[in-house]
Amino acid sequence: MADVSRRLFLRHLRGTPTSWVRHSTGGRVRREGTGLSFWYRPLHAVLSEVPVDDRELPLLFHARTGDFADVTVQATVTYRVADPALAATRLDFSVDPRTGVARARPLDQVATLLAELAQQPALDLLARVPLAEALTTIAPVREAVSAALGTEPRLADVGVAVVSARVVAIRPEPELERALQTPTREAVQVEADRATYARRAQAVEQERSIAENELQNKIELARREQQLVEQHGANTRRRAELDAAAELAAAQGKAEREKVADAAAAERARVLSTAEAEKERVLAAAKADGVRALGQAEAEAEAARLAAYAQLPVEVLHALALRELAGQLPQIGQLTVTPDLLSGLLTRLGGGDLTRLGGSDR
Repeated sequence: MADVSRRLFLRHLRGTPTSWVRHSTGGRVRREGTGLSFWYRPLHAVLSEVPVDDRELPLLFHARTGDFADVTVQATVTYRVADPALAATRLDFSVDPRTGVARARPLDQVATLLAELAQQPALDLLARVPLAEALTTIAPVREAVSAALGTEPRLADVGVAVVSARVVAIRPEPELERALQTPTREAVQVEADRATYARRAQAVEQERSIAENELQNKIELARREQQLVEQHGANTRRRAELDAAAELAAAQGKAEREKVADAAAAERARVLSTAEAEKERVLAAAKADGVRALGQAEAEAEAARLAAYAQLPVEVLHALALRELAGQLPQIGQLTVTPDLLSGLLTRLGGGDLTRLGGSDR
């Protein structure tokens, strides 16, 4: 809508780049075009404003297929006023010169005309095909609507040109649509189940492969462990053999050393025993010589003494005997001699004892 402003008894109209404006006065066109801006007197001016931009017209209508099924067609038609001068003469695009408000709704008439012209070819085409085919004939319906609108003379008479026509969807009633979707849904579900079973089978196969790999790994580990045990046993046996050989060599060396030591000890013992025997023989001989010499000396001394005793008188011998006896008696602190004791002693000494002693010396 154009912008109309007031200045005293004049009006000023400022159009838009997408609006075609015609200014007439007294039946004569004073100015016309898009994007105009001018002053005018509202009492004498006749104004027409025609939008020349592209406009979208959504369409929603019902149709019946060849098997008597109701479908809903959703389409969109893009159009524009290609000849605004012609449209201004065929349709009421006039505006109030005082306020700039449109006096009629000519675009509604254009929309009604386009809807009727677009429905007819779509209805004719859908009536010849069954429902299943109608739901998949969007392209033929679009081509039929575009062709019908492009060649329609009534649109050219009002200066309207169709830019494009699009069929968005063709849908049956909800219950029928669900019934038609059931086979597809079931087929999709079957495919989903098949995919699920295939995935499960693949998972089972992968698990089996994993289990086989684990079993093979365990077998390989057991085999390597067996090899390790065998190698460990061989190493232990080899170590034992080496230790036994080392111990044998050590024992042989020790035996050799002990043999040599024993031989040396035996030789030393033999030498020592020989020396000891010789020493003992010498000592025994020396001791025997000493004993023999001592015995001879004692015998000679005893013989000399006896010889001396033989030449002594009896009284002297008695005195020597008493002295010898006194030397053998214990120590006497006090001695009491009675006449009886003395007489008896003298009797023994003067009697048989001295006689025996003298006989013995002889």
